[in-house]
Amino acid sequence: MKDQIKLAQQDTNVIIEELLEDGSDPHALYIIEHHISSQNFDQLEKVAVEAYKLGYEATDPDEDVDDNGNVVIGFDIVVESPLNAELINAQIAEIITLTNQFGVNYDGWGTYFEDGSDDFNEVDNIETLH
Repeated sequence: MKDQIKLAQQDTNVIIEELLEDGSDPHALYIIEHHISSQNFDQLEKVAVEAYKLGYEATDPDEDVDDNGNVVIGFDIVVESPLNAELINAQIAEIITLTNQFGVNYDGWGTYFEDGSDDFNEVDNIETLH
């Protein structure tokens, strides 16, 4: 499992660097989406419940068909976070531990470009942050 975590974490700095080079706001809060998939919906549901207990949100599951014609179900474990490699890598380790516990796949993470032009007022929205 440690190798799986290290492999998943290798892309973190590259993703962050690319976002910042493209002009993304280094001080913004980002929606980090950790991608999870499996053919077993029940196991995915258990991961979502455990992730929620750890303070994460989960998106609704989507079905897709892989290259071999198998139905694969996926969802994202979501958290609002600064664009900080140490924090994101800790999330990766925690979520991979969950995925291994329930026998589902961790498919990496992603986020969206933030240009800093959002009219987000931290004082007004502090209660909605988790």
